[in-house]
Amino acid sequence: MYNYLDFEKPVADLDGQILELKKLAQESGSVEMSDEIRRLEKRSSDALKDIYRKLTPWQKVQIARHPDRPHCLDYVNQLFTEFTPLAGDRNFAEDQAIQAGFARFNGQAVAILGQEKGNDTKTRLKHNFGSPRPEGYRKAIRIMELADRFKLPLITFVDTAGAYPGVSAEERGQAEAIARSLEMSLKLRVPVITVVIGEGGSGGAIAIAVANRVYMLEHAIYSVISPEGAASILWRDSTRAKDAATNMRITAQDLLELKIIDNIIPEPLGGAHRGKNAIIDAAGDVIATALKSLEGIDGETLKQERRQKYLAMGRNL
Repeated sequence: MYNYLDFEKPVADLDGQILELKKLAQESGSVEMSDEIRRLEKRSSDALKDIYRKLTPWQKVQIARHPDRPHCLDYVNQLFTEFTPLAGDRNFAEDQAIQAGFARFNGQAVAILGQEKGNDTKTRLKHNFGSPRPEGYRKAIRIMELADRFKLPLITFVDTAGAYPGVSAEERGQAEAIARSLEMSLKLRVPVITVVIGEGGSGGAIAIAVANRVYMLEHAIYSVISPEGAASILWRDSTRAKDAATNMRITAQDLLELKIIDNIIPEPLGGAHRGKNAIIDAAGDVIATALKSLEGIDGETLKQERRQKYLAMGRNL
């Protein structure tokens, strides 16, 4: 059974009936329920298609935050071989919210960065729910420097509600660490490819997302602030997050139209959590195509194209 979102209740009800009928059929050994089960399965599929055909921005926010959605390490484990994780910022501590290291992608050596949220209580606490501290961004800078030195393409997976806003993080220079990460991203002379796989929240996300190619999953979101944060600022009422999500244009479709991203990776019907292997493979295909398109371009050109890409945003709307 899936963890159903509030707006998926009609599907949840039908799937519950299907499970009950299957259980009864198994216990009684009856085959007479097969037709009814097939009828309900079709109704469930049709209801799911109807819901996902007309999703609102707020519903997409909920899908992007779904606890069963595949996270950074799921992509790393399925798409890459010989992954060698690197830890620590060589200054203060290790930050598990940012995963980093080197691996092979289709046989090619690459560097990897990504925000990891975790998939249960224990791992979510370990990874701080995907919200990096300053040492996480300083670790990211370290990996970027190594990628640049050894001429390795950098692949990043973005999935964070934002950088950790705690007092301890501010005391250790959170804003400065993010700014340094952005600065380093703009200096890289290697191909940089980013995939927003869930939430792309504010500076916490863009610190590792200044790339030559930026892709988003179909139901991912990418914004300068969370809908709840925007609602608190605009209306002093965080319960109006739904209104904020609608006005902020944070969906993949909006951002493709605004030329913030380069393309959208379609998700399985019902969201990435309903077809984890399929969406990870689809992301892998997009990464492979992007790497091929950037192959043979000299480092200075890659750096200048990346810089111009971000300077041009918002100028021709």
